[in-house]
Amino acid sequence: MTPPPAAGELLRRHLGDRRFLLMLPRAVGLQVLHPAIASALVEHSPTRLWEHKKRAVSQMIYLACASHDTAAAIRFAHEHIKGHDDRGHRYHALHPGTFLFQHATYVDTLMTAAEVFGPPLTGETRAQLYDQCCRWYRSYGISDRGLPETWPEFVAYFADACATNLRMTPAATELATQVLRPDAWIVRRLPAGAVRAMQHERAAELYDLAPRSGDAAALRVVALATRAGFTAAPRRLRVVAQAR
Repeated sequence: MTPPPAAGELLRRHLGDRRFLLMLPRAVGLQVLHPAIASALVEHSPTRLWEHKKRAVSQMIYLACASHDTAAAIRFAHEHIKGHDDRGHRYHALHPGTFLFQHATYVDTLMTAAEVFGPPLTGETRAQLYDQCCRWYRSYGISDRGLPETWPEFVAYFADACATNLRMTPAATELATQVLRPDAWIVRRLPAGAVRAMQHERAAELYDLAPRSGDAAALRVVALATRAGFTAAPRRLRVVAQAR
């Protein structure tokens, strides 16, 4: 059975918003702390972290907003990504648990971007957006047995996954500087303090980020400037090309 197009209007609006891209250090910070994902990034990506993410996330947005079955493209792009992590455990990019966690980091970041940059979500629109995120995940053709059905179930799943599945590995150590000081794409313009402030609390713990009084202020300044700029910007500057 061919899955339906992933993106409902609400998901298309938020996923295609450039402000989602500005929050990506949050998702990537968590991904790098997952042993399988970190090993795959080091062993299989021929480019630096943010050059890889520019290509991968742009393709992700395009596929999420596509009107055709994208499962074959997902399998083709990930089938060869396999190996062993630092403890000798085998990994594969299409393993349902690994794939779900990576997807979940983008869902968490999507919701956080709305909180930080706007437009704000109500309880109703958050539930609707999460429902569309579930449709997005199912469009990949990966087993959805572990997929939380509701937003509260997702919050519980994500908290547990971050608490139990993440750790600082040699691969994570190798990538940490690039996570916290992006050197390419739209995120390279972010102040280091804003990047630190947007990290998930579990990532901040594992990266040993000492609280700094200026970090939250730096993120607030970025948010205020971004809101002001988006008010006057034309659509082509507010919406990524892959969503248009």
